[in-house]
Amino acid sequence: MGDTSAKVLLHTCCAPCLIHPYELLTARGFEVIPFFYNPNIHPFREYRQRYFAVLDYCAELGLELKAGPYEMERFLHEVAPVEAGLEGPQAPGRCARCFSMRLSRTAVEACRLGVASFTTTLLVSPYQDQELLREAGESAAMAYGLNFIFEDMSAGFGEASSRSRESGMYRQSYCGCVYSEKERYQKGDPPRR
Repeated sequence: MGDTSAKVLLHTCCAPCLIHPYELLTARGFEVIPFFYNPNIHPFREYRQRYFAVLDYCAELGLELKAGPYEMERFLHEVAPVEAGLEGPQAPGRCARCFSMRLSRTAVEACRLGVASFTTTLLVSPYQDQELLREAGESAAMAYGLNFIFEDMSAGFGEASSRSRESGMYRQSYCGCVYSEKERYQKGDPPRR
């Protein structure tokens, strides 16, 4: 399989967020293997759009995209009790559970591929909680004997956003989960025009 120490499995949430981490990691000598596992994305039409945008961008880069299953039901099972207030104030929140689920699955895929290190494109977004991402990544790394590469990459977000816009790449307007969609768009109840 070759030298796996120079490889990194890059959990990939969307095509625009892939731009900066991919360039940063390849400039550091890593062979980047993108991995799309995002059961949080809802509805399925949105999931498909993001998946195909990542697939197309990987084709442009000459990369083979690895992908996990779409486990929307598992995601909802993990986070619904938190959102419904059924687990008490000390329970990990929705995003912590989402990050943990996605990065744990990424660690499993890294083990399957024989890759010693992994990270995530979520680290490029200024809208994501860096500390929650660090905790989820380090926990998954420890559980599977891997290295989680943590780095706040949000300084590259603006340029990557501009480049994705200029290239006509599909760009989403919310994080992906049904809860974030509601938070983004619901301004009243009932909805206003």
